Amino acid sequence: MADAAQPQLTDVERGLLAGVLIGEGHFGGDGKNPQITLRMHVRHEALFLWLANRFPRSRLYGPYNHSGRRYYQWMARGPALAEDVLPVVEGVLTEDIDAHVAARIREMRDRYADFFARYER
Repeated sequence: MADAAQPQLTDVERGLLAGVLIGEGHFGGDGKNPQITLRMHVRHEALFLWLANRFPRSRLYGPYNHSGRRYYQWMARGPALAEDVLPVVEGVLTEDIDAHVAARIREMRDRYADFFARYER
């Protein structure tokens, strides 16, 4: 069940999240746990703060300065991934919208099937 502190997203906000994840998101994991990672330049700070506010169980890291690149990194792992973020976008990120992203989500779900099984109702 989603965290009670998590605000409900409007259809526009849901579409915004899906679009950002299509363009910049990484769907994978660390070998033990799945995660969605979003890394972008610090000029997108407002977007990152919006994500952290909308998904309070996610994590925002940075700003980092690495090799002249300044960026933030937002990550959804654990309950934030399984209960908060994926339920919002999985119905939108389909083969019809973006086959590559849909495949990445399927691969993440398959690779970490035991993790996701803990969150099935």
